[in-house]
Amino acid sequence: MIYLASQSPRRKELLKQIGVKYVVISAAIDESPYAGEVGEAYVLRMAKEKADAGWHTLQAKANAVVNSANSPCVLAADTSVIVDGCIMGKPKSTADAQAMLMRLANRTHQVITAVAVQSSNQLETRLSISNVTFRALTEAEVQAYIESGEPLDKAGAYAIQGLGAVFVQHLAGSYSGVMGLPLAETAELLQLMGVPTGLSSWRKQLERADE
Repeated sequence: MIYLASQSPRRKELLKQIGVKYVVISAAIDESPYAGEVGEAYVLRMAKEKADAGWHTLQAKANAVVNSANSPCVLAADTSVIVDGCIMGKPKSTADAQAMLMRLANRTHQVITAVAVQSSNQLETRLSISNVTFRALTEAEVQAYIESGEPLDKAGAYAIQGLGAVFVQHLAGSYSGVMGLPLAETAELLQLMGVPTGLSSWRKQLERADE
């Protein structure tokens, strides 16, 4: 059993994709970047703080469970779009979304996602960095996309798994990482913590069948 310190429907979907059972837990933190903080440091700090906040929420609700020998894990992640060294979070308005998308048009940007898993005695993290290239965009296309409502709660104002895919000309890196939860890195962390994924469960079934 793991606890997911995120309300993101994309992260829920991706965990289900690899057969991981989870319970969503609250992890409210201040997500403001520090002055001069670079993208990698920022997303790692955010993922760690979310995992820690989720752990404290869990501890307050079920202290006996958290301190038991068979302790659960809290998984958290953070994703940012980086362009010109600037951290792009979620747009604060439609005008902000328009400015973000036009800034990303016809160029390559980075999408950085950090994953953190917290247990009673261990905190492990992984980082995924992808390069995404947008084609040229017209103002009319951007406006139509904004009117769909999709960009308004997404880092960088687009969703690669949604309508925003039509803007992406090239991706070098992790598709699931751009969505918000890099599955290779996530599965590696869960394995370290002894949490089975759908693949490990399938492997055990095959081993039992061979006995």
